[in-house]
Amino acid sequence: MTTTDNGLATRLTVTVWPGLTPRLLRVSDGAEIEDHVAYVQSGGYQALDDPDALLEEVDRSGLLGRGGAAFPLAVKLRTVRDAGRAGIPTVVLANGEEGEPASVKDKWLLRNRPHLVLDGVRLAARIVGADQAYVYVSDTHAVHALTTALDSAPSDDLAVRVVAVEPGYVAGEETAAVRAVNGGPAKPTDKPPRPFEEGIGKRPTLVGNVETLANLPFILRHGSDAFRARGTSASPGTFLATVTGGGKPPALYELPHGTPVTELLEQHQVPADGLKGVLMGGYFAGLLNREVLDATLDHESMRRLNSGLGCGAVSLITDDCPVAIAASVMAYFDRENADQCGSCFNGTAAMSAVTSALRDGAAAQDDLTRLERWSVVLRGRGACATLDAATNVAASLLRAFPTDVARHLAGDCDACRADAYKALRPYEVEAVS
Repeated sequence: MTTTDNGLATRLTVTVWPGLTPRLLRVSDGAEIEDHVAYVQSGGYQALDDPDALLEEVDRSGLLGRGGAAFPLAVKLRTVRDAGRAGIPTVVLANGEEGEPASVKDKWLLRNRPHLVLDGVRLAARIVGADQAYVYVSDTHAVHALTTALDSAPSDDLAVRVVAVEPGYVAGEETAAVRAVNGGPAKPTDKPPRPFEEGIGKRPTLVGNVETLANLPFILRHGSDAFRARGTSASPGTFLATVTGGGKPPALYELPHGTPVTELLEQHQVPADGLKGVLMGGYFAGLLNREVLDATLDHESMRRLNSGLGCGAVSLITDDCPVAIAASVMAYFDRENADQCGSCFNGTAAMSAVTSALRDGAAAQDDLTRLERWSVVLRGRGACATLDAATNVAASLLRAFPTDVARHLAGDCDACRADAYKALRPYEVEAVS
């Protein structure tokens, strides 16, 4: 199915993996938003008699966070629940800000299946004993879909509020989300305390990615064994992958963890022999070369390549130069950092300057030596993960594409000399301004 409504600026193909019964996507002849009646008819908003039993099912399911860190959801739920049982009121925050330009999965769920998201919020709130919940977004179309859905969603004595902020790369970081809901700027804060310790209104707060929470209704209806029936033992279940690049329109797939990268290329109709590499996991996990062709799409396989699945965004590099792509991503980090930490503000600027000079054939060997050193010593120095993302891009470029780097050092890249790839938001699926 292709969708061009709900504000999507580019044609987006929405596809369920062959042989897979969809859990998250809803593919139909029309592109209408799923309303309350349709969602209930599909099995949504089922009664929850025993929140503790559901938590045990979530634990057995092995559900990992889909926002980027892949942290076990059951651990978060249990920690916040236990704080509530100690007499401290708890809060749930569904994070749908989705600051990664190359990802559209959360926006799609919020725009097209708002009741699925709200059902996941309801179940998480029941588990942790919260009477307040927030859905945190930066997309105006998502705000409209959610506010409309809330008019018909069951309340379960849960007050749900939609909070909208200006879009930004750092705005989706969990402490930035809490800070914004508390009335401050959508910028990260130092940790500790973590939100599960002290979040919204100084209450223990469960911060869960929209896609992560959207898996809870499936686990309630079908159980942990059914959830684990697809995927791998360490990365169970399905996930949403936003695929861009490769000279093809962007696509959103629901596919099982463990799917070979070569099968994704085949489904996306990009020949494997034309692939130079990928920008993996949005901008955070950096670049991979053709070694990715031997990998599968799961956390353990990506870790073996010193990379990560992240938010599930996969940008295919075919015609463009990896050095130029790295320079554009690094320039994005330079512009989008929170402007709070000196190490990040100065570090992203310095690494951006070197990668841009390298793209333009103006870098020297000393510049590359500094870039390599920065990719090591700056890691972990920021309040959020932006600086780590920049070091990942720098380190992966030097590790995965040494021939391209050497060619640029010699000023001998024909592609960049003729018309270098330059993008303000590389592989952006849609404009969110």
